Amino acid sequence: MITNTELEYKGNLYPNSIIDFKRDTDKLYFTTLNGVILEITILRDSIFRFRYATENIFEADFSYAISENAILGYNQLEVEETATEYLIRTAKLTILVDKQTLRTQVSDLTGFIVCEDELGFHWEENYEYGGNTVKMSKITQNTESFYGLGDKATHSNLKGKRVSNWVTDQYAYGKDQDPLYKAIPFFIGLHNEQAYGIFFDNTFKSQFDFAHERRNVTSFWADGGEMNYYFFYGPSFGQVVKDYTNFTGTPELPPMWAMGYHQSKWSYFPESNVRELAATFRKLRIPCDGLYLDIDYMDGFRCFTWDKNHFPNPKKMISDLEKDGFKTVVMIDPGIKIDKDYSVYQEAIENDYFCKRADGAFMKGKVWPGECYFPDFTNPVVREWWAELYKEMFTDIGVHAVWNDMNEPAVMEVPTKTAPLDTRHNFDGHPCSHRKAHNVYGMQMVRATYEGIKKYVYPKRPFVITRAAYAGTQRYSSTWTGDNVATWEHLWIANVQVQRMCMSGYSFVGSDIGGFAEQPSGELFARWIQLGVFHPFCRVHSSGDHGDQEPWSFDDEVTDIVRKFIELRYQLLPYLYTMFYRYSKEGTPMIKPLVYFDQKDPQTHFRTDEFIFGEQILVCPVQEPNAQGRRMYIPRGTWYDYWTDEVVPGGMEKWIVADIDKIPLFVKEGAIIPKFPVQQYVGELEIKELLLEVYYKKGVENSTVYEDAQDGYDYKKGRFSLRNFSFRGKENELIIQQFKEGTFITSYGTFKMNFHGLPFKIKEVRVDNEIVELKDVKLNGNNNIHISKEFTVLHLIG
Repeated sequence: MITNTELEYKGNLYPNSIIDFKRDTDKLYFTTLNGVILEITILRDSIFRFRYATENIFEADFSYAISENAILGYNQLEVEETATEYLIRTAKLTILVDKQTLRTQVSDLTGFIVCEDELGFHWEENYEYGGNTVKMSKITQNTESFYGLGDKATHSNLKGKRVSNWVTDQYAYGKDQDPLYKAIPFFIGLHNEQAYGIFFDNTFKSQFDFAHERRNVTSFWADGGEMNYYFFYGPSFGQVVKDYTNFTGTPELPPMWAMGYHQSKWSYFPESNVRELAATFRKLRIPCDGLYLDIDYMDGFRCFTWDKNHFPNPKKMISDLEKDGFKTVVMIDPGIKIDKDYSVYQEAIENDYFCKRADGAFMKGKVWPGECYFPDFTNPVVREWWAELYKEMFTDIGVHAVWNDMNEPAVMEVPTKTAPLDTRHNFDGHPCSHRKAHNVYGMQMVRATYEGIKKYVYPKRPFVITRAAYAGTQRYSSTWTGDNVATWEHLWIANVQVQRMCMSGYSFVGSDIGGFAEQPSGELFARWIQLGVFHPFCRVHSSGDHGDQEPWSFDDEVTDIVRKFIELRYQLLPYLYTMFYRYSKEGTPMIKPLVYFDQKDPQTHFRTDEFIFGEQILVCPVQEPNAQGRRMYIPRGTWYDYWTDEVVPGGMEKWIVADIDKIPLFVKEGAIIPKFPVQQYVGELEIKELLLEVYYKKGVENSTVYEDAQDGYDYKKGRFSLRNFSFRGKENELIIQQFKEGTFITSYGTFKMNFHGLPFKIKEVRVDNEIVELKDVKLNGNNNIHISKEFTVLHLIG
């Protein structure tokens, strides 16, 4: 361990020697001579919380990020004191606390150092605002890589980068521009095939330096608050992400229609344009579930109102659209127009719900309606009021979902683009300034929206979208990556951002397909659709002033390509729904970068383009114009080319042919991929037979299919169907076992199994050890069979 030679260096203050140690069950307290207290909480054998106080005083312990459902409990906790250190041992790790410096070191049971303080905790008193700037520095290993931090528009590996967390409205942002719309202060470190994670739960503006200033040091700091971070040990990359996601929470399952294709623009109005849009989707047979109304549906941009000139009867319009399979999603922003005749404004004034400046004046800012006041969503009373405002919109008019935008909060015509720092907030009974509340403002707005919509769409499930977010916002809302640009570079950025968000615990995410600002070419739009249909949230959105961006806005070739890939998304909905089930239940990210898939392969540590969609589909978008293919990295294992059934070995780079109508797409051998027939919207068809695409493997592979009623809460009462398939392939035989859970009865009674790469001609079929006549399973050559969904063991013999 490094020793402190001076108590103060370059204005920074450091802990000195430990003079007291106390234990309170799972909490360990170390107090230094100069009044620093380190509280280490053992949350699990591999998850610890490190919290530092100065002047012997901790702040009130409160977090918006941590889920109340986080799983706690450890198997072992022992503390040993030596002449120079304290050693804290759990069933998986050892923490060393140095007596002279309070520096810490975490190692595994073999003594391998996973994470180690460099200067460790230090601070600088903030005489301008009060409190401290709190800092932490860690030693960076030579081969260490870093990932995470939410929506950063930069290379997926953060080694050598410095980034900040301050949610910001960044219209038409560029590559490497920072900060953006979200503050998710969580990163994963990986070295020597060992992964760990650190979540710095501090809502002030924070900075992360990944060996940028000093090549052997990673540091993070915040403008105020406490040094309060959680340490997650893998050793697998996936375990770190799952554990962090468990601690900050996962969403409940959304309705399946929320995973369909959505169409948006700023703006679709008047009503005749919306109806024409819907009719064109159905006429051209392009599947779509969601249509979006941007701010122009409102009366003078007043939230919770309707422009009766543009939408004279919104209830009837929404009802008519619903009959044709469309759900209507509307925009709600935080800025409330200052207007004495506007009921929302009146209620907020009467009840003192708006944010105020330090000297008592209301915080005023210009947004779309003009001058506005802003509700304090960190006040639980205000959140309850805001939730109730959705009643008429949902119960009377019939809106299906809400999209919260501009909730950083964005403020126009000021250099900071947001509220003044002296704005006051309740912070759930912990009063503070905007310096502390800024990064959670949008999170608390969408939380209030979620709670209102959940109440008023019941017994259906809510669907909400947000632009701004802090860690944990995934519990309430889906999100998108903000106001991007119709460029090839932004196609690359969208790919990286969605991967990064998924490994930062926030999987229900997508980008504005085609770009929000400027106009894409037909080729760029087609390539972006090919990527976007493999993102958990799939929505085209554009500013509208550069031209139209509907699937048919280009030539017939592009329209056909777009239709083809949207249809593929709808076919893969049961696979996507299963992905979401695993995310919701286990914290498994829906999109996995290659480093998540195989952290032992150093080739994956710097890959940005390829990703795993769910568990068994490999995707690699084409991100350059005029390309007829691309080089891509095939990770470990053996893969089937989705388009040709060519079998490709992993662990190598390969040129993949992919003209404008294809995206490089591969399926893991042994996979069983469920598919629906093409529908124009979720629920249009009663599924009579589930298609299972079965990819042969000499060996063992497991696959899962989760199903329920696609909406509502019966699944929480056990009315779901979870089918686990165990695949075992040999030279002349194939055995598939099915293990079923749940009481939900699917609409179909049979599976159609399509076999890919089967190396033998089927001569005998046994179901649950009984020989079945080949004509009874409708054996079609050697490609497919039809079989009852109730089988336990299927045995094919060549």
